[in-house]
Amino acid sequence: MTMNRPFPVDATMTAIAIAYRNDPSEMIHAKVLPAVPVTSGRFAWLSYPIEEAFTVPELEVGRKGQPAQVEFTAKEEEGSISHYGLDDVIPITDIDEAAAARKARTSTYDPENAAVESLTRLVMLGRELRASKLVQNPDNYDAARRLALTGGDKFSDFANSDPYGVLNAAMTKPLVYRANTVSMGMEVWEVTKRHPKLIKAVKGGLAEDGAISRAQFAELLEIAPENLLIGASMVNIAAKGQAVNLARVWGKSIQCHYVDPRKQSTMDNILTWGFTAEQETRIAGSIPAPNVGIKGGKQVRVGEMVKEVVCAKSLGYIIQNAI
Repeated sequence: MTMNRPFPVDATMTAIAIAYRNDPSEMIHAKVLPAVPVTSGRFAWLSYPIEEAFTVPELEVGRKGQPAQVEFTAKEEEGSISHYGLDDVIPITDIDEAAAARKARTSTYDPENAAVESLTRLVMLGRELRASKLVQNPDNYDAARRLALTGGDKFSDFANSDPYGVLNAAMTKPLVYRANTVSMGMEVWEVTKRHPKLIKAVKGGLAEDGAISRAQFAELLEIAPENLLIGASMVNIAAKGQAVNLARVWGKSIQCHYVDPRKQSTMDNILTWGFTAEQETRIAGSIPAPNVGIKGGKQVRVGEMVKEVVCAKSLGYIIQNAI
């Protein structure tokens, strides 16, 4: 009789584990929506009327006159933290057999640690997926700060499109500040980096073949290399019970944002397109699961309490259907 277990342990066999997973370094949610700590499940941030920052009143004061008075107002916006987490139940028999294998030095596998790692990766992938939906939603940008490419304007049309012209204009579109962060999916990047006009802009002369590097692209757009964010994660979009159907988390749009990583409070006046409200840090632990197997088990849990927020639509610009 064959017994299915989370990890088969055989004291006479050295196992090589092949685990398919997303590389955390290819997830970009933490940079496009930086974490801002909050102390409770409900939080607020302030929205200031734009006219108060750019309308200059009469400044000249007569010899016996009084300076003009201005009043600054702010609208308080509210949000609430959401809880996200996953459990994995491990029978004590599996834990004991893995411990025996480690003691015999035939394995280094620890099912509890492995469960925490696997659960953490899925929780992080969920956060990446939520961030991608928020960032790529055109409703999260002012109407004047959206551009949908069609036909020959798409960057995949090497003969007719002008990616540098489109991107350079997009960088200036966010209100007040020039964009300092550019995000896109791997599919878009793989096409964009091979565009002959970008290659020529970077390398000069008649060069049109090959590709440009991320650092060269960032320099062309006048941003720091670390602020060029290429999302490469994949997610299974098949319905439960159906064959696996992997797709990129990040789609075919390009986003230009002003992101200020100095923002450390939802109530400060530091401007940024969006942030992730984060209550406490990610949690991980285990509790007894007495009804599992003959010896019971352990219920391993990983979770976080966060909320992704767009707080200043005007500080972003989206190029839809880039390819």
